[in-house]
Amino acid sequence: MMKKIAVVLGTVLVSCTNTMQTKTTEAEATLFETEDLTAENLFSKNIEGPAVNAAGELFVVNYQKDGTIGQVKDDGTVELYANLPEGSTGNSIQFNSEGNMFIADFTGHNILQLDTKNRSVTVYCHEEKFNQPNDICLNKMGIIFASDPDWKNGRGQIWKIGTDKKAVLLKGDMGTTNGICLSPDEKILYVNESVQRNVWAFDVDSSGNLSNQRLFTRFEDHGLDGMKCDSAGNLYVTRYGKGAIAIFSPDGKLQREVVLKGKDVSNLVFGGPDYRTCFVTLQDRKGMEKFRTEIPGK
Repeated sequence: MMKKIAVVLGTVLVSCTNTMQTKTTEAEATLFETEDLTAENLFSKNIEGPAVNAAGELFVVNYQKDGTIGQVKDDGTVELYANLPEGSTGNSIQFNSEGNMFIADFTGHNILQLDTKNRSVTVYCHEEKFNQPNDICLNKMGIIFASDPDWKNGRGQIWKIGTDKKAVLLKGDMGTTNGICLSPDEKILYVNESVQRNVWAFDVDSSGNLSNQRLFTRFEDHGLDGMKCDSAGNLYVTRYGKGAIAIFSPDGKLQREVVLKGKDVSNLVFGGPDYRTCFVTLQDRKGMEKFRTEIPGK
């Protein structure tokens, strides 16, 4: 009798193991395959700047109309989180260690700070020499790095905004600077030029200063927009107009391209419980898509 029970239990165990393996295989088979997160036309054409806070909550600029911040729920529904001051339009969001939200305001020529405790918005930094702060990233020291394109003249700049709230020009005389992000160890800053289709890498010192500019990669067609690194240092580059995200290893080798349903992909962020879900903003669809990755985000 005991022998029969053991055989049955063994059969059940093997069956369960096979089922689990099948489910795992099925889950892994969906890597890099996109699906809709939100419905279309929930945001304005300037949908951009997705960011995830420490609690895993997802925020995106320009919900329903320009000048707003939307919070995107797990089921893809969106709620209005905050309105920006009159004349301000967000283009990028980042969070500091205290949980406060920083927003690149391209029409007000500011870096804004949103206090997430009371949702009040103040000007963190304004600089008369800003063209239009476009994308930002933030290091552990609280230093903000901002791309600053001059679209009309095909030029751009890179700024550093310290915790003293003062802007320091790190690099001028560039092309149309757009996507910007740090490597996981924060020793490399990546900046792309949308029109010129270059991706540059800079060394970053402990004070946030740049050196050793070198070409990481360049493209022959389509535009470039937001970028992010995963925890292994792979660089995800949005291909605006192509509807794809190009993934590069840290040494600049193209690993794959993720094909999206929309064409005008503007930015992405890693999130979800394991930070292996990429949330992507699409300006032509005025909504969001998502896909799973092998490696969690930075």
